[in-house]
Amino acid sequence: MSFVLPELTYAYDALQPYMSKETLEFHHDKHHAAYVSTGNTLLKGTSLEGKTLEEIVTGAYGQNQPLFNNAAQHYNHIHFWKWMKPNGGGKVPGKLEKKIIEDLGSLEKFQADFIQAGVGQFGSGWAWLAVKDGKLIILKTPNGENPLVSGAKPVLGVDVWEHSYYIDYRNRRADYLKAFVENLVNWDYAEELFDAAVK
Repeated sequence: MSFVLPELTYAYDALQPYMSKETLEFHHDKHHAAYVSTGNTLLKGTSLEGKTLEEIVTGAYGQNQPLFNNAAQHYNHIHFWKWMKPNGGGKVPGKLEKKIIEDLGSLEKFQADFIQAGVGQFGSGWAWLAVKDGKLIILKTPNGENPLVSGAKPVLGVDVWEHSYYIDYRNRRADYLKAFVENLVNWDYAEELFDAAVK
């Protein structure tokens, strides 16, 4: 399958003031578009051509680094756009809330630990809430790596590459992460992924 840049389901200015129109335009139209274009070029003629995106990500990991980098970032960003919505944040849906409290202590502890994972990721990367062996875990990954490569399924992820926040927050990554959790997260989509991961 070839990679296709997805359309955003909201306007470029819909996430303001927490994420600006300029950030979304650069991030979606330039950065994500580049992963799609480069990924398609690198995929051509490989044994992974025709596989699902998840299969390409896991199959290229440790075998074809350039393809992995672009395929994984494409996968991450497809979800990242859906993990945000206008007037996001707020109440976590019941089933997911119960599991967060059960596995991670409390909603407050989850939020603090998730933000800290993002703050503590040195350089570029991601912070994640994921399901592994039936349990919710928080992890951070460098560059384009994601939970798929460690046998986990992502439920929520946040991009901490500088292009995600530098226009709006400069070097205040913690403020960006706090704004993401409190005002941008699309918990309905996170719950959808959680339900699929625990089936």
